Order: sequence, then structure tokens, then C-alpha cells
Amino acid sequence: MPASQRRLWLIGGTSESVQLAEAIASVDLPYLVTVTTAAAKSLYPQTPNLQIQVGRLNGKQIEQLCQQQPITAILDASHPYAVEISRIAIATAQRFQIPYLRFERPRVEGDGDRCRDVPWRVSTVRAGFEQTLSSTAKPNSLNPPLQTNNQPAVITLDSFETLVTGDYLNQQRVLLTVGYKVLSLFQDWQARSTLFARILPAVTSLEAVIAAGFSRDRIIALRPPVPVELEMALWRHWDISRVVTKASGVAGGEATKRQVAAQLGIPLIVIDRPVVTYPQQTSDVAVALEFCQRYL
Repeated sequence: MPASQRRLWLIGGTSESVQLAEAIASVDLPYLVTVTTAAAKSLYPQTPNLQIQVGRLNGKQIEQLCQQQPITAILDASHPYAVEISRIAIATAQRFQIPYLRFERPRVEGDGDRCRDVPWRVSTVRAGFEQTLSSTAKPNSLNPPLQTNNQPAVITLDSFETLVTGDYLNQQRVLLTVGYKVLSLFQDWQARSTLFARILPAVTSLEAVIAAGFSRDRIIALRPPVPVELEMALWRHWDISRVVTKASGVAGGEATKRQVAAQLGIPLIVIDRPVVTYPQQTSDVAVALEFCQRYL
């Protein structure tokens, strides 16, 4: 096909995708960015080579997009927990033989001031300090000691199901920083613990958190990044004894929560990323840019 018709598809909606969009724009490559909200559109560079499409895409729409644009390469920089779009994009890429590269947000390793980014999937097991638990474990075994050598534990669980079927939250004052979509899973815990939710300041989020049984005095709406000082003040104000978060990396505020947990001595429960078999992946912007240039 003529070079003028070729276009890269950047799956966006994350801070990493904005960084990648700027890198792609710097070498004048034609590309399409897809995002799910209109608010995200303004984050991307204004350039003649960039098209931005707003809205959620299903499988059929993605196939049409790849054929109509036409798309010659897919760079997937979606959120680590937005697995549906990634799986559909991978299947579409395989069907139409389109090169696909996953840009994976670096993971966070360490605690407190020792937090650092690490690429792709790494072991989350640290003897005597951090543990990874399987959903196949019996509920009564899901309660290892949360304090070791006067250090707060970071407990890494494989899923929300593992969390809600265990006893981690029992009689605790729990801050949930996990997004609004999974809050309904915690409804049965409202009578056995005191739950607080932090959500994005959006109508959809607020409706979901109220429907999940959270009273208005246990909801706070904040747009990240949340600084350490504010994070710490919120935990202290609500007298939090457990915090639940996702393994969302530095960009998702995970490192800040680890730091505050270490300083306040509060156990942090981290829900691990869903497992997706990516054909190939990188956390290096230079590698991603070389991939884009190779196919355009």
C-alpha cells in the first residue's frame, strides 16, 4: 500500500501513551490514538499526523478500524488492567497479520523510599516481607502475619476474588484505591469492616461507589497524582488500618502508597496485574519508537 496511507494504532489512555505519542510525533509518523474519554483527548500533542478517536471499541469495531485506516502496526499502551482491549487487539493483529507490540508499564519493587520501577513481570516474593498468594489457597490460609521485624507487610494477591474470600478485611478500617468497577465485590464486607473508597471525580464513579453501599462520608474523589503528604493525611484522618491497591506502577501511585504504608506502619494489599500473554512487549520508549519506524 502507498506509504501515505499507512498508519500506526496507538492504544492510549495512560500517561505512558502520552509519552509515546510525543515520541512518535517527533519523528513525523502518521498515527491514530484511541482513548475512552473526551477528557483524555487534550493530553495528546497537536500534530497533523495524529488522529484521535474517542470511545470504547468492541471486537467488530476494532476489525473495521484496522481495515479502514488502514493500520500497519499496533502499539498497545493501555492500562495494565484494561485486559479486554489488549486481548482483542492481539487477536485482531494475529488475524490480519499486523505487527503488535505491548508497551508495559514498569512494575514497582521495594518498600518505602526503596521503591523502584522494574520492567515487565518480576517476582513479587521477598522472604519474610512480601508474599504472593494463589486463589487456590483455602480461605483460612490467606492470613499470613502482616508484621515482620516491625516492618509493614506488602501482601500481593493474584485477584480480587482471593481478597474478598479471605479474612484480610475483617474488622478493619480499609481504604480501597482500586477504581470503581470492582467496588461491588466488597458489598458483603460492609457489615464486617469499615470501608472507604477513593475514586476519580466523575459521575460514573460516584454512582458506582454509592450503589456498592458506601456512605457519602466514606467517599473521596481525587484525580492522581496524589502527593505523599496528602496520601498520608487521608490515611491518618480516616484512621486506616489496611489499604488495598492495584499493581499499577509509579504512574498509578503505587510507589507513593508503598512509601506511606512503610512510614505509617500500615499493611498494603496489592492486587496483581491480570495475566495476558503478549506476543512481544517492552518498557523502553526507544524500542517502541524503533518498532513504529520499522513498519511505517
